[in-house]
Amino acid sequence: MDASQYKDYILTLLFVKYVSDKYKDDPYGAIAIPKGANFEDLVALKGNKNIGEEIDKLIAKLAEANNLTGIINNAHFNDESKIGKGDEMVDKLTGLIAIFQKPELDFKNNKAEYDDLIGDAYEYLMRNFATASGKSKGQFYTPAEVSRILAKVIDISNCTDKNATIYDPACGLGSLLIRAAK
Repeated sequence: MDASQYKDYILTLLFVKYVSDKYKDDPYGAIAIPKGANFEDLVALKGNKNIGEEIDKLIAKLAEANNLTGIINNAHFNDESKIGKGDEMVDKLTGLIAIFQKPELDFKNNKAEYDDLIGDAYEYLMRNFATASGKSKGQFYTPAEVSRILAKVIDISNCTDKNATIYDPACGLGSLLIRAAK
C-alpha cells in the first residue's frame, strides 16, 4: 500500500473511536451510533477470520445512520491487495485496532468541542505520509500554515456583508474554507 493511502484506514478508525467515545450513549449526540457499529464492536472483531469484511460492514452501518456514505466508508478493510490475505490480514487489522485501544486515546472526557481533532489528525498524517512518499505535502493538500495566512489576508472577520461567500477554486479538503470560517 502506498504511504499516502494509510491515512484513509487510520482516519476511519480514529473517527469510529472518537464518535464512539463521545456519543455512544448520548441519544442527542451529533453522531448516531447504531447498535453493532461502535468501537467496542470493532474490538470484538480482533482475531476474527472475516475481520476485514466485518469492519467494512460496521463502518457502512455507521455511515448509513449518519448520511456519511461515501465519506467515512471509502477505506476498504477487506482489500487483500492492500492489507494482505488470510492470517496476514487478520494480524494487521487486529494490531491496528489494538493501537486505538490505548488508554491515551480515550476521548470520553474531551471537552474540546470546537477543536477539529479529526482535521488536525488528518493534517498531521498528510504531512508525514507526504514526506514518507517523497512528495511535497503541498501536492496532497494546502498546508495549515498557508490556509491560516490566506484566511488572514482575505480578512473575513471585517466583512459586514452577511451574503458574502468565499470561493476556493482548488478546494480539495476544504482547509482554506475551514480556516476562513474560523
